[in-house]
Amino acid sequence: MCGIVGILNKKEDAIKMALDGLSSLEYRGYDSAGIAYQKDESIITVKTKGRVQKLKEKIDKNEKSLLAIAHTRWATHGEANDRNAHPHTIGDITIVHNGIIENEQELKEELKKYYTFQSDTDTEVACAFLDFYYQKTNSMIDTITKFMDTIKGSYAILILCKKEPDTIYAIKKDSPLIIAINEESKLIASDVPAILKYSKNYYVLEDMEWAKITKNDISFYQKSKKIEKEINTFEGSNLSSDKGCYPHYMLKEMMEEKESLEKTILPYLTNLDLLTDVSKYKKIEIVACGSAYHAGLIGKYLLEEKANIETHVELASEYRYKHLFLDSDSLVIFISQSGETADTLAALKKVKKQGIKTLGIINVKESSIARYVDDVLYTEAGCEIAVATTKAYVTQVALLSLLALKAAKKKKLLKEEEVKKILEEFYQLPRQVNDLLQEKESSKKIARMLTKEKDIFYLGRGLDSYVMMEGSLKLKEITYLHSECYSAGELKHGSISLIEKGSKIFIGATTELNDKTISNAKEVIARGGEIILITNDDTLLQKERKERILIPITSSFVSPILEVIPLQMIAYYLGCYLKRDIDKPRNLAKSVTVE
Repeated sequence: MCGIVGILNKKEDAIKMALDGLSSLEYRGYDSAGIAYQKDESIITVKTKGRVQKLKEKIDKNEKSLLAIAHTRWATHGEANDRNAHPHTIGDITIVHNGIIENEQELKEELKKYYTFQSDTDTEVACAFLDFYYQKTNSMIDTITKFMDTIKGSYAILILCKKEPDTIYAIKKDSPLIIAINEESKLIASDVPAILKYSKNYYVLEDMEWAKITKNDISFYQKSKKIEKEINTFEGSNLSSDKGCYPHYMLKEMMEEKESLEKTILPYLTNLDLLTDVSKYKKIEIVACGSAYHAGLIGKYLLEEKANIETHVELASEYRYKHLFLDSDSLVIFISQSGETADTLAALKKVKKQGIKTLGIINVKESSIARYVDDVLYTEAGCEIAVATTKAYVTQVALLSLLALKAAKKKKLLKEEEVKKILEEFYQLPRQVNDLLQEKESSKKIARMLTKEKDIFYLGRGLDSYVMMEGSLKLKEITYLHSECYSAGELKHGSISLIEKGSKIFIGATTELNDKTISNAKEVIARGGEIILITNDDTLLQKERKERILIPITSSFVSPILEVIPLQMIAYYLGCYLKRDIDKPRNLAKSVTVE
């Protein structure tokens, strides 16, 4: 959600580098783009509603500059249009901003005495505030200190000051910002992909820190106090955003699920001791958003049923505001693909204040959540560009499953031969996932069958219901169709009223509750519903008219990963048939960095 790039260069190619950086951050989700660059003694700003390519087309290819800041905006305050796009300029100050200024209305009322606002954004208010205090003090240190003392909310901001050429200021609170260096350039960005092409060496700004960046130096401050910072070296997976031969990133990333699973789980299959030991905790809480939340529900089931550990799953957006019942025997697990999810990060900070042990399941190395948790397990999914997660989700489930397996083994709740059998299933898992991914025609057939539908339902019990929740979310994200998931056992308590002749219903049946699930399926069929059955038992509903996808018979440690693959594929192909923007669905962002 939103992207920031800043370039200060010894060569006059800062504009091109900044635009390239924006292109690498397009996966974050945005609806407008803009750039400000230094030309002689002026700051030139170009911005537009729409994609980065449209911004590139508005800039003269021969335009040169040593300095540029650029931004992709995801609309929060004010609609998506040219006027609300970043950068914003007031007086001597030009800024780009990720985050939300929570007290912008009261500040705006006061600043209206001195400025006329042109946009509906909180960012322009922040810009006016900075200019007002800079004109009063003629000191950027004093201005930024005042800003940090006054502004409520979250921000990662790059500042250009007309009176201070060849300088970029970067300030940070609750929204990620890094500063990379090489022999020729200083590069500032909100995410690693924007800088990896040029450098793997970077500094991380922490909350309430800021930096003054010039061609020859970087000075770091915590409010008005100058501080020293250590440089980091990125050692993560290749974050190439090349689509290769695939028409969409989402398809490419699904086809990479085999490799992602291999990289994530194989080191632990030969040595479970490499995994965090969760068996010593009496209570585990899992905190996440979206698909990561669904992964957490599967983790809860396995930790409770197999490892006998009380486990709760919480939405991060609610958890950060609720009373926490935690003690020294509690562990809180935070799951995030990006490692920058704002609600999850805020919840983590709340838990850390109470001194509770924390574990992260994260895909992006050196991300904020990965740095703040006590322990971290990485999902080796590589770069995931498509907004709808696929390979990162299955690796999250795999790690949670292995955590439960290790805990069950350590507590002697599984026999050694049972553990060996389950580990063998994990060894076979990447190949089985790949086999399911090759069954494109069955997914396409079902997707074509759904193109005229307006409402699609998903049912399951136990583990199946959690997988169906993820399938329903994928369909919503990619197709914009209305979809709901219900626990099959709850049908008679209200939701069966929605079923009518011709209704399409996905039903998952892969567990010991299959007999119960099939009874619910027959209730749906009796009311004219048309079933799409995903099961590991080819004897189910043999006489009834239905579509069926068969997955391999495995334990509950592995089956949720296999079960979700056809649901991902069907959502993808249905989105293609409906001509949706597969990789950048409307209104959605890959990395949600504001509340």
